[in-house]
Amino acid sequence: MNIKEVKTEGLRHDLEIKVPANDIATMVEAELLKVGKNVKVPGFRPGKVPLPVLKQKYGRHVMADVLEKAVNESTIKAMEEKGLKPAMQPKIEVKEFDEGKDLTYTMSVEVLPEFKVMDLSKITAEKPVAKVEDKVLKETLDNIASNNSELTAITTKRAAKKGDVVKIDFHGKRADGVEFDGMDGHDHDLELGAGQFIPGFEDQITGKKVGDKVEVKVTFPKEYGMKDLAGQGAVFDVDVKEIQEKKPAEINDALAKKLGLEDEKALRTAVEEQIAKDYASFTKMKLKKNILDALDKEHSFELPKTMIEQEQTHIEEQLKREAEAQGEEFSSKEGEYKDLAERRVRLGLVLAEIGRDQKIEVSQQELQQAVITEAQKYPGQEKMVFDYYGKNPQVLESLKAPIYEDKVINAITEVAKITEKTVSVEALTADDEDIPAAKKKAPAKKKATTKKKTEKTEK
Repeated sequence: MNIKEVKTEGLRHDLEIKVPANDIATMVEAELLKVGKNVKVPGFRPGKVPLPVLKQKYGRHVMADVLEKAVNESTIKAMEEKGLKPAMQPKIEVKEFDEGKDLTYTMSVEVLPEFKVMDLSKITAEKPVAKVEDKVLKETLDNIASNNSELTAITTKRAAKKGDVVKIDFHGKRADGVEFDGMDGHDHDLELGAGQFIPGFEDQITGKKVGDKVEVKVTFPKEYGMKDLAGQGAVFDVDVKEIQEKKPAEINDALAKKLGLEDEKALRTAVEEQIAKDYASFTKMKLKKNILDALDKEHSFELPKTMIEQEQTHIEEQLKREAEAQGEEFSSKEGEYKDLAERRVRLGLVLAEIGRDQKIEVSQQELQQAVITEAQKYPGQEKMVFDYYGKNPQVLESLKAPIYEDKVINAITEVAKITEKTVSVEALTADDEDIPAAKKKAPAKKKATTKKKTEKTEK
């Protein structure tokens, strides 16, 4: 095999590689012998077909496999011989390949940069922490009480208001008089303002009293599940039979036991511990970002362009998915996320080098625990999740990256100068994403509480 360095520019190396015709012929014969073990040729027993016959019948068919094998093997040897550590898969362009001729191709590859990792003991990073305030504890307990509210029928003749649950009978039909299954209900409990029914339905019940008969006129959404009703007008005859109001549960021993705890004290302790646990997660994220900022500031070296381009594409695809999930359009200017991509690539290389120096590895047990954690996110579908990762090694491999990164950050934390600072809850939980917030719709901020989400159903 002949290797010729055609051009070197920065991290990019262009090589011309020639694999002698004799080597190609040997590989062709080897492939033909494999084929000969299974093919049936008249006049010959399986596995006993002469090589010249195989070559005549199947010589051209095996050339594609030979080309792929020859390129793969020679590429690896070439990089080993030249001492090149590829940053990405090399680009190959075949110049000549035919029976009886040398294989000639060019290989363009970017290599990983060489750099020296800073003295990790010189890293200084702030670790923000927040205390569980009494008002936050009270808010969380109030949320728990609200989520465990009990319904009580009102005895006065007041009108129904938002937040009430009204018991109704209803009979509906399309505006053109056509009736459909599912447009009738008896003793149905409807929470006003919860958005359970067609838009506009609950608004027309709000303000009514027990005994009122209401003609509710609405229009089914265009995206409604039943095509015959989608976008159509409808009329419902509704009888208001009872109005119930929600009364938050009392924070006491009875509620604690209902939630599986011993008493009120145990409930308060559990809530406080959960809030502290949530705060600790934010502290960990903030400390990690501060360490990454310090590493980014102290390292400057040439980066592989192909890695930057790939990361830019990844960022844009991520933002596009988020925009689509929110029903928005996504657009970006060329090179808009280049700086961010460069930061991510640079930090990725630095963390990988630190991990190698520290001999950090992700154990099989840690990987299995990550799969279990993923499966727990999908109650009732755990087996499907396990099967998915079991059948897709490349996806399983993707779980390694965050585990590896966290282990590297932990190793840095042990030697760096970490200063703890007490901050407000607002400062601790403030969004610190590296993607500019203006480029995507900011998600609603979540309080670090144990508040349960109210499930909604659409009629």
